Amino acid sequence: MEDKKTKVPDALRQVSGKALLLRSVFGGFLMGLANLVPGISGGTMLLASGIYPAFIDALADLTRFRFRVRSILVMSAVVASAGIGILLLAGTLKELVVHQRWVMYSIFIGLTLGGVPIVWKLARPASPVLIGSALLSFFAMVILAILQSNGIVGQSSSNVLMLSIAGLAGASAMILPGLSGGYLLLLLGQYVPILGAIDQFKDALSSRDLAAAASPGLSVLLPVGLGVVAGVLLVGNLLEWLLRKYQKATLGMLLGLLLGSTVGLWPFQEGVQPVPGDMIKGAVVTAENQAKIDPEDWSMAWVRPSLEQIAVSLLLISGGVAATIGVARVGAYLDSDSGIRQDDSSDH
Repeated sequence: MEDKKTKVPDALRQVSGKALLLRSVFGGFLMGLANLVPGISGGTMLLASGIYPAFIDALADLTRFRFRVRSILVMSAVVASAGIGILLLAGTLKELVVHQRWVMYSIFIGLTLGGVPIVWKLARPASPVLIGSALLSFFAMVILAILQSNGIVGQSSSNVLMLSIAGLAGASAMILPGLSGGYLLLLLGQYVPILGAIDQFKDALSSRDLAAAASPGLSVLLPVGLGVVAGVLLVGNLLEWLLRKYQKATLGMLLGLLLGSTVGLWPFQEGVQPVPGDMIKGAVVTAENQAKIDPEDWSMAWVRPSLEQIAVSLLLISGGVAATIGVARVGAYLDSDSGIRQDDSSDH
């Protein structure tokens, strides 16, 4: 019979003072960056930085109107630092993904694979339920990747409903290790529009142009924000219940999602310029407007890489794996610096 306790070290819940605040800021900033990067889970970054258990506890407290100082401190630090990371780097990442796709996707794959040992540490030892749920969620992600490559998903137009759903998806990724908010936004066709709106909002605030900030703020960021709030309330409490009732199946699902997300990040893709007769965002491409269509709206096609690209891609993937593992070691260092030792007592 499965242990019904959430599989996180109890020692991590005893961190206090400066170590807790430092890890909350560090983990929140990484979570913000992860939500911008397809393939990387914000929840995995919180795990790697060692703040995930405290974040889940704070989320449970606040959604049940228990306003403890510790919970408010953790949540405020995580949310504020995540927001700063998103505002600072949304525009840069959008441009890199659009114009250097195979390079960025290689890095994304590495960062994602580096999170596998982190989630596995929570999920082990293997069991039929764990393996079965991991395979099920892995193949679900493979099917999504195939649909995306054929243009069946990932080409949606932006509207209030889709943006709210995108916000809910992003919130899920903050909470679920292994689930990438950026990747879900790609599947929903909302990744580039949202990052573009964030960048416009930041530029408008920098120039103190409140009228210019209102347009992306109200039309894009507000629906996304409402979706995020709904997602945090729903997914946070659902995850707590699933981990309590169906721990192995839930952790197996998260592991499968993490591995499966790399399939849709196959790096050797390039944009295909639309031709007259194609449909882009619900509009027909004509000879007159063909040249005006932004490359970020082009459909994607898999291409055959050169040997040099393959070699560089493998190096970038290795670097991404090392980066995620490095983040986990920083989290472990912060634990040891504050006298906390992560043990494996939850495995028996």
